[in-house]
Amino acid sequence: MKLSKKALIGYPAGVVTGVTYGLNPLFAIPLMAMGAALSSILFFRYAIAVTLLGLYLAVTGQSFRVTWRQGLVLLVLGLLYTASSLTLFSAYKYVPSGLATTLVFLSPVIVALIMAALGKVPSWPVWLAIAVSFVGVMIMTGVGSDTVFNPTGIALAIASAFVYSLFIIIINRSKVIAGISNSVLTFYTLVVGSIVFMAWGVRSHVPLTGGLEGWSAWLNLVGLAILPTIVSTATLAVATRNIGATKASVLGVFEPITAIVVGSMVLGEPLTLSVVAGITLSIVAVTFMVLATGR
Repeated sequence: MKLSKKALIGYPAGVVTGVTYGLNPLFAIPLMAMGAALSSILFFRYAIAVTLLGLYLAVTGQSFRVTWRQGLVLLVLGLLYTASSLTLFSAYKYVPSGLATTLVFLSPVIVALIMAALGKVPSWPVWLAIAVSFVGVMIMTGVGSDTVFNPTGIALAIASAFVYSLFIIIINRSKVIAGISNSVLTFYTLVVGSIVFMAWGVRSHVPLTGGLEGWSAWLNLVGLAILPTIVSTATLAVATRNIGATKASVLGVFEPITAIVVGSMVLGEPLTLSVVAGITLSIVAVTFMVLATGR
């Protein structure tokens, strides 16, 4: 079928968002194995991203200027994006990562419900894709009857999904920041995150560079800054602005898919039949959504 121009831009951008964000374990796990503190990893991840993106904006001659109203919206976006990361990482302390990942993937449901309340009711193919892909995520992450359901961890994971949903919706719906480029939007969002994580590190009295030794540590930090941070945030803005908040959030299913594939191919984690089945089911659901709503 023939896809619209916005679909041709938005859907690939949404896939890139999920894939690049799913590369987090590829760079983060080696750093954590070195003994680097989480606050240090997150601070340098954001700080390096801000530096690189700031240089890009300067070299390409893009203006950093925003109005005070735009600045307030960007501050809210930065706080929401940062809160999503903090609540998710905190959830990992109480529940298995598979359960946390599954609960975070409630974000398409939350986005769809909020958009429906705002008068933008998703079509039935989108609702079906949400349901089927959610089941796929449950299968691939191994959430079952033997999963540990800690109330605190569940609350934190759902909170992560909720604030991430608000982040997506504001990008899609806010007319105040409609004229801001995706690069500038990403830059200021990450500036807020770097400040928050620096404050977290100072408050926790953790040495800023503790555990970050050798060139491999800094290469991993640069990798974290470029792919799961700059690229994923910028392409999320592109996807949200072109295909809408709900469809962009559904494409987030490529995050757990990528994380699992990376874990299997690089980190030596097992690739079971249930994982393959879950990945296949999720990809079929997304493909159906694209073909059914591409126009």
